[in-house]
Amino acid sequence: MRPIELLSLVKFGHSIFALPFALQGAWLASGGVPAPAVLGWVVLCAVAARTAAMAFNRLVDRDTDARNPRTREREIPSGRVSPAAAAALVMASGAVFVAAAHALNPLCGRLSPPVLALLLGYSLTKRVSFLAHGVLGLSLAIAPLGAWLAVRGEFGGDLAPVLWLAGGVLAWVAGFDLIYACQDASFDRSARLHSIPARFGVARALSLSSALHVLALSCFVMQGVSGELGVSWWAGLSAAAALLVWEHRIVSPADLSRVNTAFFTINGWIGVGLFAGLALDLALGAGGS
Repeated sequence: MRPIELLSLVKFGHSIFALPFALQGAWLASGGVPAPAVLGWVVLCAVAARTAAMAFNRLVDRDTDARNPRTREREIPSGRVSPAAAAALVMASGAVFVAAAHALNPLCGRLSPPVLALLLGYSLTKRVSFLAHGVLGLSLAIAPLGAWLAVRGEFGGDLAPVLWLAGGVLAWVAGFDLIYACQDASFDRSARLHSIPARFGVARALSLSSALHVLALSCFVMQGVSGELGVSWWAGLSAAAALLVWEHRIVSPADLSRVNTAFFTINGWIGVGLFAGLALDLALGAGGS
């Protein structure tokens, strides 16, 4: 087995989904660029946590993936990565996450095991509840809160901007996961897996996704208002809003062929754009600390 297969297993390049929002939390907490050491540990925590969660997801879903025509060529079902190697990656990445959290400060260290349990537990929720999309959103919403705590060492100061940010991430992630899950609505029903598209249909799922993304944008607006952010932030948010509109225009109940473009490309740029707007705003001194 080549190391590149492990990176492919966890879609390592898609760390871009969580990392910009963790960085936003760190920038908000410090009022600008955090201390280099803290920033390094935050990045390591975010990447290690996501790697552990993705590897665990692929591990526990390997039998289901083997039965699904869309996923049967993934690394474990196709034999390119063994279950033992995936399990080792889960344990190693989880250990790195916990160690990095302890290196940040005592409170981060104490909170790291329950956070890791939530991240891993998401992969099991689809077996019991169609609310799994919300659990995924919550898992990523923890990233900016954890980064804030990494910088401050406590939940003190003006928490409103980072709380609005976390709420926006929760709604944004749940919304785009609904779009992604539409691909498997029929299979999920046949396999007795729970999802909103499988339970209520693709059309209703896409409508709910739109509503969640309106909610996400509202939270990001409140982040800007509560943080007294300036023009650069609002420019980044405007670009993100335009991308979300585009995301919903290219996907419909009758045509899901561009789901991957909506899920991977557009959402990656949304995270980067929002972080760039915040970082530039704080660098120019327009935002509050």
